Amino acid sequence: MMNTGKKCCLTILAMMLAFGTHAQQLISGAYTEEELSDLLTPLSDWQPFPSLDDRDAWQQADRDLLQHYLDFANENLDYEWPYIPATKSLLIDRTGDRNEYQAITFEKRRVLGSMILAEIAENEGRFIDPIINGIWSICEESFWGVPAHLPKTEEYSGLMDVSKPFVDLFVAETATYLAWADYFLGEKFDEISPQIRKRIRYETNKRVFEPLMNQHHGWMAANENGRPPNNWNPWICSNWINTALLLEDDEEKRAAQVYKAMEVLDEFLTPYPEDGGCDEGPSYWGAAAASLFDNISLLNLATDGAFQYVYEGQKVKNMGKFIYRAQISEDYFLNFADADPQPNMAASMIYRYGKAIADPDMMRFGAYYLEEDAASLPRFHYFRKFFELFMQEEFRQAEKGLPLPKDVWLSDTQVMVARDTEGSTEGFFFAAKGGHNDESHNHNDIGNYVVFYDGLPLLIDVGRGTYTRKTFSDERYTIWYNRSDHHNLPTVNGQVQSPGSQFRASKLNYDVRKNRSSLSMDISNAYPEDAGIESWHRTLRLDRGKRVTVTDQYRLREDGGLTQHLMTVYPAAVISPGKIRIPFKNSAGEEMPFLVSYDPDKMDVKVEKIALTEPEDQGVGEKWGDRIYRINLEHKNPSQNGETAFEISRE
Repeated sequence: MMNTGKKCCLTILAMMLAFGTHAQQLISGAYTEEELSDLLTPLSDWQPFPSLDDRDAWQQADRDLLQHYLDFANENLDYEWPYIPATKSLLIDRTGDRNEYQAITFEKRRVLGSMILAEIAENEGRFIDPIINGIWSICEESFWGVPAHLPKTEEYSGLMDVSKPFVDLFVAETATYLAWADYFLGEKFDEISPQIRKRIRYETNKRVFEPLMNQHHGWMAANENGRPPNNWNPWICSNWINTALLLEDDEEKRAAQVYKAMEVLDEFLTPYPEDGGCDEGPSYWGAAAASLFDNISLLNLATDGAFQYVYEGQKVKNMGKFIYRAQISEDYFLNFADADPQPNMAASMIYRYGKAIADPDMMRFGAYYLEEDAASLPRFHYFRKFFELFMQEEFRQAEKGLPLPKDVWLSDTQVMVARDTEGSTEGFFFAAKGGHNDESHNHNDIGNYVVFYDGLPLLIDVGRGTYTRKTFSDERYTIWYNRSDHHNLPTVNGQVQSPGSQFRASKLNYDVRKNRSSLSMDISNAYPEDAGIESWHRTLRLDRGKRVTVTDQYRLREDGGLTQHLMTVYPAAVISPGKIRIPFKNSAGEEMPFLVSYDPDKMDVKVEKIALTEPEDQGVGEKWGDRIYRINLEHKNPSQNGETAFEISRE
């Protein structure tokens, strides 16, 4: 171990590097690999959480939470650890289904994680044999990941090539479960057979450590098109660091693994937008910015706080704040791209992140969702549960509340948020986006917007459905909800927006005042050349307490077809020329109609219900119900130069 003076000097150096003008590597640039090796607590001395036999310490853990896990484990004491047939893996190639396989593998890990926690809670040995069975069953799986993440080539065709191991999200997650089983229960395993811990290390080394240290993975850095890494990077790194710290007993190799993971993390953090915006949306934030926080919290735990300086960076602060800046109401969040409209909140992690960056709003936000989080059982991000177990008293006493900011502008991500009243879900909520069409989990949606009222959806972004083989393939934009003609956007001369980073918004102008907020942009570059657009200036505006107005001024190279689309969860209908009625209902189920006003001399209106018939549509129905409607406002005689406008207001 290094002396205190040396550690202090290195920490000061780290901070200077972190905040220096030329600093690019915020995490790996602070220390050399040799300095990191000195900082890391040796495996023989490292005790991130109390050992199983330290019952006095475990008495300080939250008994209610432990009882949740104990109850679940008791219900599954006779769980038959299932074999996963090859034909389940082949489904991804044969039918496109990924869920049958994933349902089995995810549940195996959830049961194992709960049993580990149950044995910690009880310490009577009742769960040791089931845990060993679970470990053995998982170690005998051909692939710890999921078939959807296999290379889409004839060489694989839905089955893992066990001679070429690589690390996806769930390979890394699996290693974490085994590492914590070894940490807490290793001595119990040795009383039965030394082969258990030996098997854990052998499989982890072969499936995780060797591939990560010796071969490049696509999630480690920007892709060939320059798109920065997404949530895979910090999510996998958090499990990599976790597992290396717990299982690698060669101190030189342990430091090397952690240091490489830190370098990979910087490939995620360095290009991340300064405004902290997560283009994958709030439901992926929990594995993106939140996983970055997981990494830093693990590094701090293993180095006596040597990475605390990372939280001082404004970018890292903004990354945390995003989760409440993107909130619509208690249940709803912005769901641009593949995000879910009603994601689960990892309350304890959010609270800890807020505390780390000294953000009282984020802490209140996390504390608000305490009960929802406490009742959940571990599935992903398993190690968060151990932090959570020792913070419940503070958590319960913490101030609770939703910040619900009145106005947010993420200038790098190009997302605006506005509501009628700060701190309240009453009245209008409005959000709009610019950006480009090569965002992570991209939808072709430049210029799209959503309108909510009293915290409930009026005009929506459908978001994603069920992931299948099509979702992340060259067929992605054959799926309707990924296309611009199923967003609140125009179709021009029969053309929809195109995917790619070159298709982007330009000439953005954000304007916020006391009684209104607006965003304007040129979206012409979002469309292919065949659309014949010279310019398309879109202005999106909320007049607080009154209306939302959408105005498009355009110049086309030739006359052609022009249709505006609006997506809603209500059976809209034309009630008179120029008036579309949306039968919005409030939280009490009472009808509070809204009107979409348009120029009947310019546009004809058709309303269609979207049939949810494809495998991908199942997830849409689960989120919104079978009630997705598209309002099509078709221009009768569009000219080369013109304007289209409509407004949304209470009837």
